[in-house]
Amino acid sequence: MAYSIDFRKRAIEFMDEGHTVKELYESFKIYPSEIAKWRKLLETTGSLEPQYPKTKVQKIDLQKLKQELDRKPDAYLKELAVIFGCTEQAIHYALERLGITYKKNVHIL
Repeated sequence: MAYSIDFRKRAIEFMDEGHTVKELYESFKIYPSEIAKWRKLLETTGSLEPQYPKTKVQKIDLQKLKQELDRKPDAYLKELAVIFGCTEQAIHYALERLGITYKKNVHIL
């Protein structure tokens, strides 16, 4: 749960006034470790704005993957992973995004 910036400021000021950890918990229902995180955040970023993880950059260009599969349709995931410099699992998920599966058709006689 993300606390408001005003709440974070009040909690830090409360501790700076000399109150104990027990008083902090009774008043704000937060642990001192949160105050430590907020102080570090304020020190590093200059703001108490909550930080969210950045989205990952995709290594695999889906168009290039499609071209590679058109060129060599029987390529193993391992081979494609070497070409794109990533893991087999990343290739698998990229193929899923393209709607391509490697399920074999079973022919029953």
